[in-house]
Amino acid sequence: MSPSFERSPAEAEAAAAPPGAAQSAADATLSEAWVTIRSRKKMILAATILGAAYGFYQGTTQPRLYDASGSIEIRAGASNAFRVGNGGAYDTSLPTEVAILTSQSLLLKVARDRNLANDPNFLGPVDHYQNMDDPVVRQRVVGALQSDISVSIIPKTDIVVISCRTANAQLSASIVNQLVQDYIEHSFQSRADATKRVANFFATQLDDLRQQVETSQEQMLELQKKLGVLGFDPRDNQITSTLDDLNRAAGAAQLARIQAQTHYQVLSSMDPSILDQAGNAYAPSNISGLRSQIDSAYANLAQLTTTYGPNNPKVIAIQNQIAELRKQIKAEETRILSESKQGYLAARAMEDETDAALNHEKDVAYQLRDDMLQYTLRQREYEANRTLYDGLEQRLRTAGVEAGLESTEIEPLDPAYPPLGPTLRPRSNMMTVDAFVMTIFGVILAFVLDSLDTGLRSVAEIEAVSGLPSLALVPRARRSVSDQTSLSTAMRNLGTLSNPKSQFSEAFRALRTSLLLSVAGGEPKVILLTSATPSEGKTTVSINLACVLAQRNVRVLLIDADLRRPTVHHRFGLNGKVGLTSVLTGSTTLEKAIQTVPEIPQLDVLVSGPVPPFPTEMLGSETMRQLVERCKGIYTHIVMDSPPLLSVTDSVMLSREADAVVMIVRHGKSSKNAMRRARDLLIRAGAPVTGIVLNAVDLNSPEYYAYYGYYGYTGYAAAGVDSAGWVAKNGDSKNDAARKDSPHTDLRNPSKDDSQRGDSE
Repeated sequence: MSPSFERSPAEAEAAAAPPGAAQSAADATLSEAWVTIRSRKKMILAATILGAAYGFYQGTTQPRLYDASGSIEIRAGASNAFRVGNGGAYDTSLPTEVAILTSQSLLLKVARDRNLANDPNFLGPVDHYQNMDDPVVRQRVVGALQSDISVSIIPKTDIVVISCRTANAQLSASIVNQLVQDYIEHSFQSRADATKRVANFFATQLDDLRQQVETSQEQMLELQKKLGVLGFDPRDNQITSTLDDLNRAAGAAQLARIQAQTHYQVLSSMDPSILDQAGNAYAPSNISGLRSQIDSAYANLAQLTTTYGPNNPKVIAIQNQIAELRKQIKAEETRILSESKQGYLAARAMEDETDAALNHEKDVAYQLRDDMLQYTLRQREYEANRTLYDGLEQRLRTAGVEAGLESTEIEPLDPAYPPLGPTLRPRSNMMTVDAFVMTIFGVILAFVLDSLDTGLRSVAEIEAVSGLPSLALVPRARRSVSDQTSLSTAMRNLGTLSNPKSQFSEAFRALRTSLLLSVAGGEPKVILLTSATPSEGKTTVSINLACVLAQRNVRVLLIDADLRRPTVHHRFGLNGKVGLTSVLTGSTTLEKAIQTVPEIPQLDVLVSGPVPPFPTEMLGSETMRQLVERCKGIYTHIVMDSPPLLSVTDSVMLSREADAVVMIVRHGKSSKNAMRRARDLLIRAGAPVTGIVLNAVDLNSPEYYAYYGYYGYTGYAAAGVDSAGWVAKNGDSKNDAARKDSPHTDLRNPSKDDSQRGDSE
C-alpha cells in the first residue's frame, strides 16, 4: 500500500504528535543543531585557530600608545536662583556636556591652540606647513582627535573623566588639559552670550507688550462707555426689568386671546335658538325677553283669529308685531356674534403687539450680552498683557545679574599628567576575544552552509523531504585487504556473507525485518529496489538484501532488471551472456537462464543478459508480467534491481508488478529535489512505495550517532570473522538440500568468463 500524501510530513507529524511532542521537537532541534556543529567541526576549529592567530598578531603588532586622563566636576552654579528658566531649577544634563566635549567645534579650537596639524607627534612627520583652514587638514585633525579622546561619566556623580591616547606621553596630557581649559571658556562664553541674547530679546519684546497693554486698556474703556458702565456691575440695568415685565404681559395677552377665541368659536358654532342662553353666559343680551313677547303675541293671535277671523285689523296688528320681534331677535343675535368676534380680534392684536415688544427687548438684551462678552475678553486680555509685561520686566532686571555667575558651574579636579609607560592590551585577552568571535562566525557559517547544502544526510531530513518512512540505515562497507585473494567473487562483494556479524550485515537484517512487516496481510513477494539518480548503491543493497532473505532458508530469486548497465553478474562472478532478456525474447527458458551462487544455496540469480535496443518496452511487456507471475509460484521472495528513476522509466514500469518498492538514497550524495521528483513519479504511477534506505553512511558522521547509535554494536564488527569457515561448515548441507528441491539443478554454475569490475551503483 502506498502512503498518503494529502498532508505534508510536518502536518502529519503534528497530527500524530503525543502530548509531550513540543518538548520532543525542542530536543530534536537542539540535537540537529549539535549534529550540524559536529559535522562542520573542522571548519569551526579552523576559524577558532585563525581568530587566535589573528589575536596573537594584533597583540604583537599593537602600537605603543600613552593614555593620559583628567577629571572635572560639572555642577549647578550660583546662578541657580536667578536663572531665566522653568521654576528657576537647574538640571545638569551630563550627557549633553559630554557631547559638547567631543564636538567638532571644541576639538577644532583645541587643535588650533595646540597647532596639532603641524605636530609630528600627533599626525606624524610633516614636510610642509599645514593650514587648519584647509578643509582636508581640518577634517583629518578633528577626526584623529575624536578617535584619540574619550569622555566618560563616573556613575552617580557629577564628575566627568577625559582621556587622550597618543603616541607621545606629553602630548596626551597637554591635549587633555587644553580641552578642559577650552571647555571652561566655551561654557562661560556661550552661556553668557545666551543670557545676553535673552535680555536683548526681552528688551525688544517689552515695547511690543507695552503697546499691547495700552491698546487693550483703550478698547476696554470704549466698551465701558458703550455699555454705560461706571464702575458698577454692567449687568444691573433697565433692560433686565423691562424683559421681566414684557414676559408677564405677553403671558396675560396670550391668555386673554385664548379666552376671546374660545368665546367666539363657541358662539359661532351654536344653534341660534339657544344663543340667548350662551349670550347670558358670555355676554349680556335681551333675546329671552323678546322670545317671551313673541310667545305672548302668538297666543293672542290664535285667540283673535278664532274670535274675529284672519282679516281682522287686530289680527293683522298682532302679526306685524310678531314680525318686528323676530327682526329684533335676529339683530340681537348678530350683535352678540359681532361683539364676540371683535373681542377676539382685539385680544389677538394685543398679543401680537406684546410679542413684538418682547422680541425687540430680547434683541437689545442679546446685543448687550455680546457687548458684555467683548468687554470681558478685553478685560482679560488687558490683565494678561499687564501680567506678562510685569513678569518680563522683573526677569529683565535679573538677567544681567545671572550673566556673570555661569563660570562657577565647571570645576577642574585632577589635571592630566604624562603617563610613565604605554597602555597595552593583554595579548591573551585579544587572542581570547578574537578566537571567540571567530568561533561564533564559524558556527554561523556552518549553519549557513548546512542550509545551502541540498544533499540528504540524516534520516530525519530524508523523512521530512520525502514523506516516506525509513526502513534501514546501511553503513559504508569497509573491505579488509587481508585474505581477499583467497575469497570467491561473491564473498568479496557481499559484506553480509563475508562479515555476517558486522554492522553492515546487521543493517540488512534490519531492512529485511522492515520489509517483511511492511505489507499488510503477509510478506511481500516482489521487492523492487530503485533510486533517483545513478551511483546510489542499488546493486549493493539488492544483492545483500537477497542474501539475507535467503538466509531465512527460503527460496529467493535476484533479478537484474537494469538492462542498460547490468552489474549483478560481476558481483557474483556469473555469466552475463544469458539472462532476463534471453527469457523475454524467447531464446531460452527460465530454467536454463537461472544461475546459482554456491556460497548461498537458497539464492538464485537471473542476470540481465544481452543489452536490448528497447529496454523499456521489454520490461513493460506482457511477457515480463507473465514471467514475474511464474516466479511468484516458485520463489518466496523476488528481489529486482532496477535503473534510476530520473534517468529512464524502466523502474516505473516494473513498479506495477512489485509488492514493495524501496528507494535507495546515498548519504551525502542524493539531492532533495531529485528525491521529491522520484517520489512523485512512483506515487503518480500507483507504485506501492514502502520506504527508503539511507545507504553508505559514514560510521563516524554525527548524523549516524544522532539517529541510530550502532556504536554500541562494535563487538559485532569483528573483521576477523571466519566467513569461509562458516560457509564450509554450513554451506554444504544447505546446498545439497537446495539442489534436491530446485527445478533447474542442471542449469546452474555457467561459465564465469566475464571480467570483474567495481560497483558503479
